[in-house]
Amino acid sequence: MSSLYPKKVNGKTYWYLRTMARVDGKPKMISERYLGSAADVAAAFDAGDTAVMPQRTRHLAFGDVAAVWSMCQRLNVIGVIDEITGGRVAGAPCSIGTYLAVAVCNRITAPCSKARIADWWAQTAADRFTKIRATDLDHRRFWDAMHAVTPGQLEQISQTITAAMITDFGLDTTALALDMTNFATYIASVNTKAPIAQRGKAKQKRTDLRLVGLGLVITRDGGIPLTWHAYPGNKPDVTQFPAMIDTLTARYRALGTDTGTITVVFDAGQNSAANFAHLTGAGLHYVGSTPPSDHPDLLDLPASRRRPVPGDRFAGLTALHTRKQVYGLDQRVILTHSPTLHDAQDRGLMQTLAAAGRKLDELAATLARGHSRRDRNQVEAAITHICSDTWVAQILTWQLDGDTPAEFRLTWAVDTDARNKLTQRIFGKRILITDRQDWTIAEVIDGYRSQSDAEFGFRQLKDPHEVSFSPMHHFTDHTITVHTFTCVLALQIAHLMRREADTHGHHLSVRQLLAALAGIEETVLIYPSTGGRPKARRMLTETTTTQNELAHIFDLDRYTPTT
Repeated sequence: MSSLYPKKVNGKTYWYLRTMARVDGKPKMISERYLGSAADVAAAFDAGDTAVMPQRTRHLAFGDVAAVWSMCQRLNVIGVIDEITGGRVAGAPCSIGTYLAVAVCNRITAPCSKARIADWWAQTAADRFTKIRATDLDHRRFWDAMHAVTPGQLEQISQTITAAMITDFGLDTTALALDMTNFATYIASVNTKAPIAQRGKAKQKRTDLRLVGLGLVITRDGGIPLTWHAYPGNKPDVTQFPAMIDTLTARYRALGTDTGTITVVFDAGQNSAANFAHLTGAGLHYVGSTPPSDHPDLLDLPASRRRPVPGDRFAGLTALHTRKQVYGLDQRVILTHSPTLHDAQDRGLMQTLAAAGRKLDELAATLARGHSRRDRNQVEAAITHICSDTWVAQILTWQLDGDTPAEFRLTWAVDTDARNKLTQRIFGKRILITDRQDWTIAEVIDGYRSQSDAEFGFRQLKDPHEVSFSPMHHFTDHTITVHTFTCVLALQIAHLMRREADTHGHHLSVRQLLAALAGIEETVLIYPSTGGRPKARRMLTETTTTQNELAHIFDLDRYTPTT
């Protein structure tokens, strides 16, 4: 038994730690340790507290990076790439597959340029569980790895990884959505090494920048891209449709899948007689659409012919079906009317009319002041430009009186009868075309609505924070194509993760899922050195129930720090 024992020496109290025990049945002091004065004891306690306190801490990203890496491991991304490409570039500390997998991980969690990946990696816990050092991730090594992959190898890699996704995750690939978009680049006009980057119709409204086009074929089951195609930004989408279909059919035949079971869904931007002939020649089924204004005979059909579409998700929707020669084929045609779409289009028309009305009022006021110097042709051209919207031109009437600029007077009005006729005849209507004779009207409509999955995939690629195509700091056709591959693979993995979470009851968007995973951080406690390197202890931050469940879904335990 130990106890503190005071001794007085020259009037001062000093403390000792005595240990007592029984020896031969009698109490006896077996050790005595000098502790010093009360001040010495207090100082010793303070020193002890200091010894158990960390000198500093570090907070590292863990959950999102580990979950993405876990998915890459499950799909054997590194192994597939290394087997097809031969593995390494001479002098590189990591394999080609490793560099591309790291690039994919960065695209999903914190998109940045290759020059900044090493800095990002150092702020994550990934170096601990991957054994890849930040110093190994010099941006020049990424370029070497990208240059080492040939176009043929890239196609083989995409096909192999996609096949693994379909098999491992049991994806339903019978119904697919096809869509195309383009992305702005910052490639200089004088750069002749990237002919794939061209000026065209920019869907991001950046008409001053060169564009790269991208087409995707996406599953309805989870919105997973299966096929991608990069093309020059000045090419209309409709011209790239055959290449997308050929790539799709080749990939399915390589997988041993009967293309006759596949239905491709696409919007009116892909329509042409040649494209429909190409589809039927490839043996693929389809669901598409055509602009209602191209079919006045269908718009004139009485509303009494439409019938409610069964199903809770089609509340208020009515439809009729008939047959018609469209794009050179005898098509099954379905005309639908949605009250929700009707109201939305009506609100849009009101806003467009209001904007045109304000501009006409401003022009009328200018003319009324007699200060205009424009001749009649110029004024009428300005009015026509203001009324250039197709619907506005149909229902807005105007009159320009006067013979000279000083006498010009403008009056305008909305033709109520024309407006009512427009809204009743066109608003809320869609016209779908399909060769699926065995599908019900509800199945055709449901299939067409899957087009939104492809549109959502493109919106995700244009998100600057997660799974982003930009920034794209590459300036040759080859590196742009490899960069596109890593972006599409990132989109595939992100949506597979979302699908996995959804099947376990967590209905989250990609952004919400990654945010929840990013909340699982790793804290490093660094203690003062007692000789040699400072000691470090690692632990995860406090987590919620949802984060714990996500950690289990993505098998994060194998990456969790143990010391």
